[in-house]
Amino acid sequence: MEEIRRFTFEPGRSAERLDRFLADCLPELTRSQVKRLVDDGRVLLRGAPAKAGEKLKGGEALAVTLPEAVSAEALPEEIPLRILYEDRHLVVIDKPAGMVVHPAPGHQGGTLVNALLHHCRDLAGIGGELRPGIVHRLDKDTSGVMVAAKDDASLNALARQFKAHSINRRYLALVHGLVPADRGTVDKPIGRHTTERKKMSGKTRSGRRAVTHWRVLRRFDKERLTLVELSLETGRTHQIRVHFSEMNHPVVGDPVYGSSGRAQALTDPELRQRLLALHRQALHARVLGFIHPATGTYMEFESPLPEDLREILDYLDRKYTEL
Repeated sequence: MEEIRRFTFEPGRSAERLDRFLADCLPELTRSQVKRLVDDGRVLLRGAPAKAGEKLKGGEALAVTLPEAVSAEALPEEIPLRILYEDRHLVVIDKPAGMVVHPAPGHQGGTLVNALLHHCRDLAGIGGELRPGIVHRLDKDTSGVMVAAKDDASLNALARQFKAHSINRRYLALVHGLVPADRGTVDKPIGRHTTERKKMSGKTRSGRRAVTHWRVLRRFDKERLTLVELSLETGRTHQIRVHFSEMNHPVVGDPVYGSSGRAQALTDPELRQRLLALHRQALHARVLGFIHPATGTYMEFESPLPEDLREILDYLDRKYTEL
């Protein structure tokens, strides 16, 4: 069935084009997909079909009708999956780094969706997109635990939990620099970068609230690295990577929000080589907890550190134990 999503352009914000605002509200859609929704009359402003270039000045309420789910057009592919849990309602996966979650331009195959279609055979579609069963995402080069729904009722129930920020999501990240406080919270809006549309930023005209809680697990003083655990209250695109980059503590190996120069400046040649060979951000979704949509029972799953990150942390632990 069709889904109606409602958004309010809050009073006091700088005027902004309607299509740009919606692109931030619906990060799972491309700009062209947002425009198609507007052109098809699926975006209502003051009860009437809106225009993409219309200026929002504050206080406007928008209703967006996402099209009815259609059969997934992505092709099933026999791709190995590490299944942490599965029943007739959902499946919990340990996603490896390097795997794209759903098909998109440049990634039509080899995705988690392709693998799930082969494994499950009867996944539900979402909003007319090639995202059957997908409730949330991890970046391509972020590893860790994810859940996918097998039916519409489970999908909607899980989606409501994500919307209510009641999902327990905990990540591990190795970041550059020595984070000074032992714990803290970043409460800073995130939206599309004003000039680089593939990036997100806290310095934007149309950010949405983003909250990241963190605590330091260990500091590696000599190498100026910090291992942190992060808990997400919200789930904006690239949230952890943006928040810590703008704290001047970018995630190690992040090609978008970090810099290889900081790894190259390390004094330990072996550690420097290990970090430069990582080829992805040192970010791992370790824990995912939620209420089972059918049983009402709280369930929590943990993904062990993948080998590439574990070897780096083992090396740091050995080095600092010997000091």
